This record gives sequence, structure tokens and C-alpha cells, in this order.
Amino acid sequence: MFTFTAPDGTALACHVRGSGPPLVCLPGGPMRASEYLGDLGGLTAHRTLHLLDLRGTGESAVPADEATYRCDRQVEDVEALRVRLGLERMDVLAHSAGGNLAAQYAARRPERIGRLVLVTSAQRALGCAASAQERRDAAALRSHEPWFAAAYAEYEKLLAGRDDATYLYDAFFYGRWDERAQAHAARTDAQTNEGAEAVFASEGAFDPPATRAALARLDAPALLLAGELDGGPNPELVRRTAEFYPRGQVVVQPGAAHYPWLDDPESFVGVVEGFLAAES
Repeated sequence: MFTFTAPDGTALACHVRGSGPPLVCLPGGPMRASEYLGDLGGLTAHRTLHLLDLRGTGESAVPADEATYRCDRQVEDVEALRVRLGLERMDVLAHSAGGNLAAQYAARRPERIGRLVLVTSAQRALGCAASAQERRDAAALRSHEPWFAAAYAEYEKLLAGRDDATYLYDAFFYGRWDERAQAHAARTDAQTNEGAEAVFASEGAFDPPATRAALARLDAPALLLAGELDGGPNPELVRRTAEFYPRGQVVVQPGAAHYPWLDDPESFVGVVEGFLAAES
């Protein structure tokens, strides 16, 4: 791990794992420590992962101004990391809500992106949020699972905005609700800055028309990876999102949900590394 300084003086942490060409990784949550990304299914065998702890998460410091947790205000943190790494252009992988930060960075500095990988990312920054019905439809695909009835009851509470939903609904975010998935889900609260999470997408964070227009200048190839069983986003929403990336391509990972590197590591690494290693 190393630390560097954001433009506002906040000390940020970046964890380094693996070997090979660098890949900057932006976590989701939103505002979940990068620890949950692990080795991205073994992608460390091919890439040196630079996993950024967003401000106020993991080993990064809490900023003096909590308003800087807002997504658009963290774009310069990503740029500071690029400068610290000494990269003219960098490959970026972002998961879930982290895709909003990646999209805004690419819109603001398209010339700094080499290749962009967006993993199961519903991008509110582009006006592409997952609807409650899309989430319900995806959940219905799991109706044969033995845990479905109990988990779906809690999922409906979550979708209704109730605060009494239990974490049984986490099962819908994993292609296999096995011991590994349950252990991964159990660490969510400890890894998430809930106060920062509330600010991340607050008023003013996103300007979809402006971001869409700016992304039209992005010449970098973009891979948008969807999970077949994911509801937020489902594959169709990922396809609609890809239309805003001039060189966007979509891959749907069979049997995967929101964390595809856990559901089928070999498939995930094969797709992502194949894309990163391809000639332009």
C-alpha cells in the first residue's frame, strides 16, 4: 500500500496487488473500502491492481469537508492517483457504483483513459439507474432457489425503502449463495462508510446530459460486463448504457450476479484480461 495526497489535502490510500501492467480499480458500494474486490478472481496473475480506497473508506483519511464525498467531487482524486503513478494514460476498472466515478472521470479527462472496464455498473451519472421492477424481474429468475421465499420478502422491504429489511436479500447479489458469498456479504457494513454513502449521489452529483455529451469524445475502448442474474443493472440496462460509450462493448457473464469475479473467477478473468490485452 502507498498513500498520496488529494488536491484538497486528504490523504488517500492505494493497495497494490499482483504483477503485470497497471490497472486502476475503483470500488463501488457506494463508498465501500476496496478490500471487498480482493484479487478480482485472480486477475492479479495478469495485472498489477491499484485498488483505491475512496476518501473516508479503508485506509484513506476522512476529509475535512464531508461534502467532498459527492461523486463528482472525487474525480480529482482519481486524477491525483494517475499523476502519482506517473501514467500518461491508464486502464481503469470500476465496479457497481464506482462506475459513476469512472464515467465522470472519463468524461472530464477522456485523453487519460487507455481502456475502461465497467463491471455490473448501473450508471446514474448517465441517467441509467436500475428500476425496482427490473430488480424484481431479475430476482424472479432465482425462484427455484431454496432460500428464495425468505430472501424475496426482505428484498421487497428493501425496494419499498423500509429500514427493517434483513440482509437475507443479499442472496440476490451472488450467482451462488454459498459460504464464500455469505462471508463476503457479511463484511459489507464494516467496509462501508454509511455517512459518505448518503452523500455520494446527493443533489448535484450527476448531470447526465452533460456527461453523455462529454463521453462522445472518449476514444478509448470500453467493456461493460453484466451478470446474467443481476438486477441492478440487468443485462438490458447495461446494453442501453453501452450506447453512450463510442467504443463500448457488452459481455454478459452466464450464471453471474453482481459480483461476477466470485461467481465464476475463470470466466471473469478470461473476459477482462482478454479485453485489456487486445490490440486497439
